[in-house]
Amino acid sequence: MKLHIEGNINTYYVQTLCMIFFPGERFSADGEEDEHELHLTVTEDEAGITACVHIRVDGKEARAEKTLAYREDLTVDRLRKIVIGRVVLSAAGELVHYRPSWGMLTGVRPSKVATELLLSGLSKTKVRRALTADYMVIPKKAALATDVALFEQQLIGDPDPRDCSVYISIPFCPTRCSYCSFVSYTSKRLLSLIPDYLELLKKEVAEKFRVIRELGLRVKTVYIGGGTPTILEAGQLAELLEVVQRGTDVSALEEFTLESGRPDTIDAEKMRIAKQYGVTRVCVNPQTLCEEVLCGVGRGHSVKDFYRAYDIARTSGIKCINTDLIVGLPGDTFGTFSATFDEIIRLDPENITVHTFCVKRAAEILRQDHRVYNLRGGDAGKCVDYSQIRSMEAGYRPYYMYRQKNMVGNYENVGFAKDGTEGLYNIYMMEEVHSIFAAGAGAVTKLVDYAAPLTGKKSVIRRLFNAKYPYEYLASDGGVEQSDQIAAFYRERDL
Repeated sequence: MKLHIEGNINTYYVQTLCMIFFPGERFSADGEEDEHELHLTVTEDEAGITACVHIRVDGKEARAEKTLAYREDLTVDRLRKIVIGRVVLSAAGELVHYRPSWGMLTGVRPSKVATELLLSGLSKTKVRRALTADYMVIPKKAALATDVALFEQQLIGDPDPRDCSVYISIPFCPTRCSYCSFVSYTSKRLLSLIPDYLELLKKEVAEKFRVIRELGLRVKTVYIGGGTPTILEAGQLAELLEVVQRGTDVSALEEFTLESGRPDTIDAEKMRIAKQYGVTRVCVNPQTLCEEVLCGVGRGHSVKDFYRAYDIARTSGIKCINTDLIVGLPGDTFGTFSATFDEIIRLDPENITVHTFCVKRAAEILRQDHRVYNLRGGDAGKCVDYSQIRSMEAGYRPYYMYRQKNMVGNYENVGFAKDGTEGLYNIYMMEEVHSIFAAGAGAVTKLVDYAAPLTGKKSVIRRLFNAKYPYEYLASDGGVEQSDQIAAFYRERDL
């Protein structure tokens, strides 16, 4: 699509609005011809902000124009985004005969706007109304965003500037699922890097903990993710967990997660070691319990493997188990998904995370079939609704939520938990309330000087990037050079 924009407009915001209606759309560079075009003009005067849009797609055209007066409760930038969203949603919706359930909310955190409104003093009911009236969110999604925002604020409380979390990256998997776009390595040659990778990773983890201690910070959560961390052999896993144990008081952590993920990598010895070294939360992720769908997406394990792994995790004594499911996988239907969800409810894990299938450009499945982009999502909407209704009936509460571009049906990812078992790292990371010290290939350390939304200030965030790929990481010093930059960040802000 070719964008022609005039006025004070964030181009990326317009692109994300377009991708709601035209998933997978690519945007042409200047000088390129494109049969899909969007012309957008924004003007501002004493009366307010006016946006005019003209969209042409596949020989069809639609126009919309809207003026909104200035309001005391909205910044000019927020009002500008709202009026642009109104006209793009109106014109694009007319072209494709579609109303997105999340309206113009396109960011990763749909509860962010709800949080700001709550902190401004609005009641829960008024926040829901504002999301529906201003942002064109349908009522049930406005209610979900408000509920999640309220719960997140309860869990976050009053952040302490000395708090932090640690993320450790294991970017290797036994096989690659066809929908995956993460930096994870599966070939025998690349898996052979694991021993050397682990040695450098242990050095970086130890260094990150040294800096944390030197700065007088308190580690609240540790999260070992991937990839598939349990691809490590039992002895290798013990080596890594021992470094963590030496680096911090594991017994004082609010949460220690090992994202096991793939059931075919879980065995009793690894879970015994995890429990021994203080892990309190593991992820055993089937994605679906339909054998045909598993095979179709190249998941590389069977339903039987999941049951075996889940039983091992449950009998290990680790107190919290998370299971991930994906709505909208190719070949899945409401019947197969609802049967999967009912069975997961029967198993009674502490956490259930329901993702909506998201098509990433680097995923193998896109090269196999470009039709996986799906505007309306088929049965996905019914599946999302079913998961939310059934989970709450079974005593789970939605505690965090995020969204991505090109999600089937433009739905959302939601984490559900029984009271007291919420995945806290997910909230701390998503809401950027304290620093995340990250180690390993592709890991990003995020240094945060948090400012509450109503202070009139913005949180200061600085990101330090490790080498993306394992072989690049091995050619580097593993992020050890970041220590001085981290210390400087805290010194400059007297944190």
